[in-house]
Amino acid sequence: MLKHFKAYFNQQNSAAPLAVFRIGFGLMMFISIIRFWSYGWIEKLYLDPKFHFSYYGFEWVKPVGDWTYLIFIICGLSALCVALGLKYRLAIILFFLSFTYIELMDKTTYLNHYYFISLVSFLMIFLPASAFYSIDTLFKKKQYLLIPQWTIDSIKLLLALVYFYAGLAKLNSDWLFKAMPLKIWLPSKYDLPFIGGNLMQQEWFHFAMSWSGMLYDLFIPLLLLYKRTRILAFVLVVFFHVFTRVLFPIGMFPYIMIIGSLVFFDPKVHHKIIHSIQEFLKLFSIKPKPIATGTFKYSNQKLIVSGLLVFFVIQMLLPFRYALYPSELFWREEGYRFSWRVMLMEKRGYANFKVVNPKENTYFYVDNTDFLSSFQEKQMSTQPDFILEYAHFLGEQFKAQGHEPIEIYVESYVALNGRRSQPYIDPDVDLLKQYESFQPKSWILPFKDDIKGL
Repeated sequence: MLKHFKAYFNQQNSAAPLAVFRIGFGLMMFISIIRFWSYGWIEKLYLDPKFHFSYYGFEWVKPVGDWTYLIFIICGLSALCVALGLKYRLAIILFFLSFTYIELMDKTTYLNHYYFISLVSFLMIFLPASAFYSIDTLFKKKQYLLIPQWTIDSIKLLLALVYFYAGLAKLNSDWLFKAMPLKIWLPSKYDLPFIGGNLMQQEWFHFAMSWSGMLYDLFIPLLLLYKRTRILAFVLVVFFHVFTRVLFPIGMFPYIMIIGSLVFFDPKVHHKIIHSIQEFLKLFSIKPKPIATGTFKYSNQKLIVSGLLVFFVIQMLLPFRYALYPSELFWREEGYRFSWRVMLMEKRGYANFKVVNPKENTYFYVDNTDFLSSFQEKQMSTQPDFILEYAHFLGEQFKAQGHEPIEIYVESYVALNGRRSQPYIDPDVDLLKQYESFQPKSWILPFKDDIKGL
C-alpha cells in the first residue's frame, strides 16, 4: 500500500491540463470582477449599507470606504496575471487574499461558488500552474513539459467533492418527494421562450428536474473520470450549467464549472486548446519563442502533499458538522454554509425587533429599513446568526443614543419550502444576553415538521 502511495506521488504527466485550467480560471475571474463592478454592485452591496453582517471570527473584515474599489482592482488584475502566468505565485496569492477578503466583507452575499473560488485559488498557490505556457517561462527561458500527476488530480478531486456533496445534500425528502423548492421557483419562469409557458408549470417536470439534478451531481464526477463516458459527461456538464444559468441568476459559476471540467480530459485535448490559442495570437503577430524544457520537481513535495492532505480531509469532514447540532438543518441553518448545499430551500421571513427599557417599562419597535438594505433585511429575517448580530448592532446604536438600560426581543416568523410560516425565534429571549458561538442556539424555536435526509 505504502509502495503504491509513493509510486503515485512520483508519477509525472503533461503540464498542459494545469496550464489550460490556469488560463480558464484566471480569465473567468477577471471577467467576473469586471461584471461585478459594471453592475454597480460594489457600491450597492458594500458602500451604501450602514451595517455589514460578519462571519464569526472575521468581524474585523469590513469594507474600507472608497478603498474597497482598490481591493477589487487588485483582485481583477491578479486574476488576469494568473491567466497570463505573469508573476504567477504572487498573483495567485494576491487573488486568493483579495477575493477572500471581498467574500468575508458581508455575510449577506454568501454563495457556495464564492467559497469554491477561494478554495481553488488557495489550492493553486501550491501547484505549478505556470510551469508551462506562461509569461513566467519566457522570463526564465525554461518551461516544464511534465509535472507531478497529483497536482492535476487535486483539481479533479476538489471539483468531484463539490459535485458529489451537492448530490448528497439533495438526498432529502423535500427535494425528492416534494420537488421543493423547484416547485416554487420554476413556475415563475413563465416568460421563457418555448418552455416557460407550459413546461415550467407541470408538476412532473418539477420532479424530473429535482431527481435529474440529484443524479447529475452524484454521478457526473465518475462519468468525467471514466474515459469512455467523458465526452458524454462533458456534454451533460455544458447542458446542465447553461440550462441552470438560463433559469437562475447564478452569475459566472456555470461557466467556471464548464471550463473547470476540461481538466478531466487527456493532455492531448489541452495541447489542442493551447495550439488554438497560439493560432489566435498569431493574428496579432504574437509568436512563442522556443525555450528550453524540463521536468518540474518539488524541492519540498512531502511538506506540500502533507498540507494538502489535511486541506482535503477538512473539506470532506466540514459538510457533516451539522450532525453536531440538534433538530432540522434547513430550519436552524447551524452548519449549513460551506457544505455545498446548493439551492435547496426557499425561506421567507419576518422579523420585528422590540427595544424595551425594563426600568421604565417602555418599548418601541425598530424600522429595519433605517439600517438595512432590502437584500440584507431579506437575508436577516430567515437566519438566526444574522438576527443575533443585528440585535447586538441595534443595541449598540440605541445605547449610543442614550437608551439605557435596554433589552431587545424579536417577533419572528419563517416559511420554509412552501410550508405555512411558523414562529422562529423565542420572543421572550433578550437577544442582547445571547452571544455568537459554535454552541447550539437554544433560542431557536422547534420546527413543526420533519425533513428526512442527509
